[in-house]
Amino acid sequence: MKTIQNLSITVLVILLGFTQGFAQMNGQEIMEAVYNNPSGENIQGQLEMRLINKQGDTRVRELQQFIKDEGEVEKTIMFFLSPADVRNTSFMNWSYNDGRDDDQWIYLPALKRVKRISSDSKSDNFMGSDFTYDDLGDRHPSDDTHKLLGEEVFNGYDCYIVESIPKDKDYMYSKTVTWVIKENFIGIKRDFYDEDGDLLKILQIKKFEKISGYWVILNTQMHNVQKDHRTEMIFSEVKLDQPIPSNKFTERSMTLGR
Repeated sequence: MKTIQNLSITVLVILLGFTQGFAQMNGQEIMEAVYNNPSGENIQGQLEMRLINKQGDTRVRELQQFIKDEGEVEKTIMFFLSPADVRNTSFMNWSYNDGRDDDQWIYLPALKRVKRISSDSKSDNFMGSDFTYDDLGDRHPSDDTHKLLGEEVFNGYDCYIVESIPKDKDYMYSKTVTWVIKENFIGIKRDFYDEDGDLLKILQIKKFEKISGYWVILNTQMHNVQKDHRTEMIFSEVKLDQPIPSNKFTERSMTLGR
């Protein structure tokens, strides 16, 4: 009887092991975890944008960035500080947790007016960079169909690989593929494919740190492989959970440059 009992326990343990092995997250759950990654209520700091062409020539732009999470909407505003040809330009983005499309605005001092970014213009490049206006928003997981392709080690991190296909057939990308760190659900790499299904751009997180209990992305690079052009974003002097007034995120604030 003991032999049969021990055999039964062994079989049960094996079966439980298999069950736990198969109970991994699916693509939808992984991308929802990425989207819902805690980032604090307020974050601000200096942003350096480097535009690098295929010859290695670099143009540098200095910005100030503020982000405020108001629960149903996350608001971001950027003010260009230098060089002179872009100084006082500002950009604002509102991302909604209910899946609505982001609202976006840009202020161009030469025109002396705030312009709302239309849906048709969100595929345009932002200020000569390799980021589109849409890339600067916070795409909701419900906008895509997600599939877990597999797992692999990337840059020393154990990652899920998730393919995301947009539900809108007219969207600018035919699909994206994201490498998500299992430990903290940071999307460390994302490949963007154009409408023909060819690789267009590669986004990589070069540096991130835990600051005041939150994971903060400090260095991001977008590489347009078809044009061999890069844009690097470096976030510094980061301050978290310090009060930012709501009137910072208004069209009036955009025109004032602060």
